[in-house]
Amino acid sequence: MSTLRAAVDAVLPSVRDDLERLIRIRSVSADPDAVDDIQASAEAVAALARGAGAVTADILTVQGGAPAIIAHWPGPDGAPTVLLYAHHDVQPTGPPADWTSPPFEPEERDGRLFGRGSADDKAGVMAHIAALRAFEGRPPVGVTLFVEGEEEVGSPTFTAFLEAYRDRLSADVIVVADAVNWTVDTPALTTSLRGLVDCEVEVRVLDHAVHSGMFGGPVIDALTSLCRLIATLHDDNGDVAVAGLVSGTAAEVDYPAERFRAECGVVDGVKLSGTGSIPDRIWARPALSVIGIDAPAVADSANVLVHRARAKISMRLAPGQDPQAALDALTAHLRHHADFGAEVAVVDGELGAPCVLDTDTPAFAAAESALTEAFGRPPVRMGTGGSIPFIAEFEKSFPEATVLVTGVEDPDSRAHGLDESLHLDQFAKVCLGEALLLARLAELPE
Repeated sequence: MSTLRAAVDAVLPSVRDDLERLIRIRSVSADPDAVDDIQASAEAVAALARGAGAVTADILTVQGGAPAIIAHWPGPDGAPTVLLYAHHDVQPTGPPADWTSPPFEPEERDGRLFGRGSADDKAGVMAHIAALRAFEGRPPVGVTLFVEGEEEVGSPTFTAFLEAYRDRLSADVIVVADAVNWTVDTPALTTSLRGLVDCEVEVRVLDHAVHSGMFGGPVIDALTSLCRLIATLHDDNGDVAVAGLVSGTAAEVDYPAERFRAECGVVDGVKLSGTGSIPDRIWARPALSVIGIDAPAVADSANVLVHRARAKISMRLAPGQDPQAALDALTAHLRHHADFGAEVAVVDGELGAPCVLDTDTPAFAAAESALTEAFGRPPVRMGTGGSIPFIAEFEKSFPEATVLVTGVEDPDSRAHGLDESLHLDQFAKVCLGEALLLARLAELPE
């Protein structure tokens, strides 16, 4: 495979340049004002596919959806078809001034390329393009490239898109380049993913705000009531206290608490919450977070009893959990644990199913072999605490296909956060690994 390694090395400079061009496009799917940017991003990806030899590269939508790209490279007779998935939309940046460098101006520092989408998931797009360029647009298998534009808002029209374009997306193997590697030197294949539900809860105690001096005492304000309600969601150990949720155990891997603290920046003196191993807590058990609160800002506060307050609650689900049952359990908890009869309203949000992937297939073995050669060490089979709900949709729509979830990020990529970045040496190995995977899949018996 030395020839293929040389071919990947040869295309990496152009791949890096095109990745930077994609990063400069502000494709924030959550921003209604970014519609033109999302379209420009889709057009850029379609052009990259055509430049990499695609015989067709179309920008497609369904009602209410963002533009997605489906491109196709025919393979030799009898070769399997491989669907390569990534997404071209990105998360909001937060205040740009909080970034070390502008989020949509790629900048290299210490071997990392910084910018929104540099890792999640424009690196995934370009890993696919790199592999196809390495084969000069003539891969040894049939390839369908599918790059969607709404993953960062939960892929709301994904099911409808699969139904509309099922024939064009059908494949024997599906490669999802949207996960994390174990370290920058050790690859990973993700074998389980948690699901996700969220909701908004509003607590109301008064018809209107009233003077806190004249009326304070007999009534606890809505913000305090909301805080007390939120506090019931975890027990004294920090485990999720919502009744009836599935909880499991993860595979045994060496993931010490010290590494976890360092990777997510836990402040000195803060104790970790929950019970069980770190992999148990982040891969195989539910987790619950308050990700936003609507209440008066400190700068706008007045001496009044706040009459209503609202929070958004996000809950990750263990593999094996039914999302609707989990949301029902969370809703019941919120409605039954408000103090002093506070009025509680819950608005349902997103639902995403967890999944466990089949590792006993020839395609999975081919992926392990390819990544071992590319990185010089075998991949870790890992779970992930994150959620990619559409993977369950892929499994449902194409039950005969093997789904492979590969990493383009590393533990310090800070996807979704400030100063998102891509480790460039790791990225080169990811591109080689994908090219090797396509070659190995071509060798599998029919």
